[in-house]
Amino acid sequence: MPETGTETGTQAQAQAEAEATTPPTPWEYSLYIPNDPRAVTISRRTLRLILTMHGLIRLVDVAELLAAELVSNAVRHTKGPAALRVRWAAGVLRIGAWDADPAPPEPPVALERVAELEEGRGLALVRACADLWGWQPLAREGNRGKIVWCELAAAA
Repeated sequence: MPETGTETGTQAQAQAEAEATTPPTPWEYSLYIPNDPRAVTISRRTLRLILTMHGLIRLVDVAELLAAELVSNAVRHTKGPAALRVRWAAGVLRIGAWDADPAPPEPPVALERVAELEEGRGLALVRACADLWGWQPLAREGNRGKIVWCELAAAA
């Protein structure tokens, strides 16, 4: 027996309500990139696609800026490969850039000094725009290097 428009509308409404009360499933992506300045643009565009496909378009502009700064640092200040890592869990977007150099990143400059500098502004922008940021060395299972990361909480 064919469904009527009312039954279909009721089913769609019930499904929408169930989706609204079900927390989104966590997900994670990794993009391995060569030490190449073009990797920054590729990373930004890939991130935009990921966030758009997951319905997080409201985070795209700030996330792109943060990812570009992190990946740019990984490519500019190291000699080996790098990776962009993007994770969504519990309403928080974590963006990280891995590189093979275990040395800590240079501390961010004070935001007041950013305008007068020709370089070294990246982590100051990350600190100003992200809800949280940090770095950690990696040395397990033969992997070395570090990951510099930042987080954006989704606005409720």
